[in-house]
Amino acid sequence: MKIRILLVPVFAAAFVIGCGENEKAKAEVDQQATENDSIQETVSVTIPEEQLTTAEYEFEVVVPDLQIAWGLDFLPDGSMLITEKSGELIHYKDEKKQQVKASPEVYNRGQGGFLDVAVGPDFKNDGWIYFTYASTEGEGEGGNTTLMRAKLENNQLTNKEVLYKAVPNSTRGQHFGSRISFDGQGHLFFSVGDRGDRDVNPQDLTRDGGKVYRLNLDGSIPQDNPFVGEAGAKEAVFSYGHRNPQGMIFNKETGEVWVHEHGPQGGDEINVIKKGANYGWPLVSYGINYDGTSFTDETAGPDFEDPLYYWVPSIAPSGFVFVTSDKYPELKGDVLVGSLKFQYVEHLSLNGKEVTAREKILEQIGRVRDIVESPDGDLYVSVEGIGIVKILPKQ
Repeated sequence: MKIRILLVPVFAAAFVIGCGENEKAKAEVDQQATENDSIQETVSVTIPEEQLTTAEYEFEVVVPDLQIAWGLDFLPDGSMLITEKSGELIHYKDEKKQQVKASPEVYNRGQGGFLDVAVGPDFKNDGWIYFTYASTEGEGEGGNTTLMRAKLENNQLTNKEVLYKAVPNSTRGQHFGSRISFDGQGHLFFSVGDRGDRDVNPQDLTRDGGKVYRLNLDGSIPQDNPFVGEAGAKEAVFSYGHRNPQGMIFNKETGEVWVHEHGPQGGDEINVIKKGANYGWPLVSYGINYDGTSFTDETAGPDFEDPLYYWVPSIAPSGFVFVTSDKYPELKGDVLVGSLKFQYVEHLSLNGKEVTAREKILEQIGRVRDIVESPDGDLYVSVEGIGIVKILPKQ
C-alpha cells in the first residue's frame, strides 16, 4: 500500500540532529562530529547561499519497512533491487518484497555492510549485476570493501565473481565507501574510503583505501589506467586522495564521472574524477578535526585537484543523481544530493560545472541514503527507517 505525504517547506535554519555518516556507528568511529559554523572562502569555487525551497514536494512510500536501504537500482522490467546494510538483498516486484538467496556474506560493522547495487549496462544481453559490500575474506582481521558481480536466476544469485577485494582487512568501522558507476565505454568505476586510516592510505598508491577505481566490466584492469606498470602501485586505481565517497554518477552531459565525499567537520566535496589525479586528502581540506583542531592549513595546492563544490558545515552526503527526466522540469539538468546529517534532499542547480544555486527539498524526511532515477523517469529516495519513497512531480 502506498502512503502519500506532503512536505511543507520549513523556514528555519539548519540544525544538527545527529552525527554524519552513520549515527548507528558511533561506537566504531574514533571521533564524533559536531557542527562547524564557520564558512571558508576559496577563489576557485563559488558557494551560493542556501535557499529555501519554493516548491511543495509530495512523495509516496513505495517500499515500506526498510532499515538502512543502502543502495537500489532498477531492472529492465521496472522492479527494484535493494541492499539492506545488514546483509539482505531484496527484489521488490509487483508490490512484494522477496529476499534474494545466496547473497554475499557481509561484514556488518560500523559503516560497513551490504553497500551499493548497480544493474550492468548490458544487462539485457549478459545479465550481470554488480555489488559492493564489506567482506572478511583475505588477510587480516575485520573486513574491507569488495566488488562482486552475479546473475539473478529464480530469485537467487548465481555465477558470483569477486572482481576486486581491497586489502588489508581492518576492524575499524569507518569509511568503506562505496558507490558504483559506468562510463558507457565498457568501464566500471567504484570507490573505497580511506578506512579511517587518514594518514596512510589515501596518498599511497601501493595501498587500497581513499581511491576511485576503474575496471573493465569483467574485472580486468584497463591497460590505459594511469598507474599500470608503476612499481608496487594498485593498477586498478584511477584517482586518489579521497576520504569517503558515498555518491557517484556518470554525468552524460559532460561525459565525466563525478563523486561526492564526506569531509571531516566541514569539507564535504563534489569532485570531477580525472585520470591519475590527486584530490588531496588529507593534505588539503576545507574541514577540521572533530575536536575543533586543525590537521592542515591548506585548502588547495598545485599538485591537487580542486573540488567542483564543497560544503561547510558538512551535510554528510549520501546518494547522488543527475536528473534527466522531463517529469521534473524544475530539476532537469541539475543534481540531487541526500543529507544524512540534516535529513533532507539538496537540489544543486548547475550551469555546466558551476553550482549556481542550492535549495533544500523534502526537508525533515529522514536520513537520506540513496537517490536514483528510474528508467521511466521517476525519482526514488531511500530513507533510513522508512524505506523507498518516490518524489512526485510538483503540481
